[in-house]
Amino acid sequence: MNENEKVIIFDTTLRDGEQSPGASMNAAEKMRIAVQLEKLGVDVLEAGFPAASEGDFEAVSSIAGRLKNTEVAALARTSKKDIDRAWGAIRNAAKPRIHTFIATSDIHMDYKLKMTRDEVVKKAVEAVKYARSFTDNIEFSAEDASRSDPDFLCRVFEAVIEAGAATINIPDTVGYAIPQEFANLVKYVTAHTPNIHKAIVSIHCHNDLGLATANTLAAICAGARQAEVTINGIGERAGNTSLEEIVMALHTRPNYIPLSTNINTRQIYPTSRLVSMITGIIVQPNKAIVGANAFAHEAGIHQDGMLKNPMTYEIMNPDTIGLGAGKLVLGKHSGRHALRAHLKDLGYDLSGEELNIIFKKFKELADKKKIIVDEDFEAIVTEGILRTADIFRLEYLHVISGTTVLPMASVKLTINGLSVQGAGYGNGPIDAAFNTIAKLTGTGSKLLRFSVSALTGGTDAQGEVTVRLNEDGLIALGRGADPDIMTASAKAYINGLNRLEYLKTHPVVSPEAL
Repeated sequence: MNENEKVIIFDTTLRDGEQSPGASMNAAEKMRIAVQLEKLGVDVLEAGFPAASEGDFEAVSSIAGRLKNTEVAALARTSKKDIDRAWGAIRNAAKPRIHTFIATSDIHMDYKLKMTRDEVVKKAVEAVKYARSFTDNIEFSAEDASRSDPDFLCRVFEAVIEAGAATINIPDTVGYAIPQEFANLVKYVTAHTPNIHKAIVSIHCHNDLGLATANTLAAICAGARQAEVTINGIGERAGNTSLEEIVMALHTRPNYIPLSTNINTRQIYPTSRLVSMITGIIVQPNKAIVGANAFAHEAGIHQDGMLKNPMTYEIMNPDTIGLGAGKLVLGKHSGRHALRAHLKDLGYDLSGEELNIIFKKFKELADKKKIIVDEDFEAIVTEGILRTADIFRLEYLHVISGTTVLPMASVKLTINGLSVQGAGYGNGPIDAAFNTIAKLTGTGSKLLRFSVSALTGGTDAQGEVTVRLNEDGLIALGRGADPDIMTASAKAYINGLNRLEYLKTHPVVSPEAL
């Protein structure tokens, strides 16, 4: 390995990550994440699967027209129709990439594709050649590569490289591989594909056995130079390789893996928080790098060592990932200019109208909470700007509860711009609020999960509530934050209902399912 070599970071949070159950995002939310990912420094951003729906096409197109430094990739199956849609969505990108794929394992070819090996090679070559008529930045993926015959894999890769593929991707699509096994596969492909030197070798791992990061690092050590990852490791089933884990492993252990990335590590934690807040997927406390406990030390012997020298028990400085570095605390007496400046530092470049909305919400929160910190601002912007197109919005909530009264909730909502109100009872205050909201909205979703946590420390912290809803097989996550936990719960439930409504018209479709 050459210490000057870089590992290309290919982020698929907006494509594979969005396929996490319930993690659908609207266009504004996707754009916000895309802008932050460019600020983070990802080399390639897979913005979506344009052939899946008109909404996905429009979102990819908008992102492609906005980003200036990051390559924007669009996924396509090996069909002219898919490739046309992909190119149509990214044609105005500063750096467009078409990413096409077909399965190469016997089980997929026999049962899903119902194609012979020769037919698969022919289809792959035709797709790459056709995509090359639009751009020379073509990536080809052999779906289910880790369960494919290695010799057939080399045959396919040789053919698509000859056809013009600049990147070949070896995916562990179902999270089946073991690190040494996967490293050996990368070495085998590299050694037995005659024209492999003309392409970049990429890997895309899933976490079904909890080995996505280990497999990716093993593959990098074996010669792969592009890692396909997501923020917080979100993705289908058990998720994908986590961007922050790969980047910080390379950053922390250059003595063992002398490779680097173009990632601005100080943007890792803010990006993780943004993705978590927008998708509603909470980062587990013991998650490596970005979990709440990642830099917490409770054991006495650890605390003693930390006081003497942080490096006794911390292999990374939390400032390196942007955790707790340079935070400006604002309060009720802070002005509009200070607010604008701080929001810009956080990555929110707001228009005058948007700033007015956030300033009003900031003042309302400051009347309830003495100190406003970054997590509070993220919650305010998410609710005030990114959810402006919601069908259901909370105007008023009043809850009566206690040991000697029947819990009752009075709710006023705006539904498509019209105000409605009503009241209802329940087994507790949250049940009463949810029952009333369901009655007013006419929805029949089932609550699968309810969780609550605090955004920050302190008794005046905003409560963060996450719900998981199911309606006719559609699953959506909802999130709400407020100093009042009842209000936060109502906001989360309404956010989940809005996501369900969005999913009804903008379904998140796995390309493998089509």
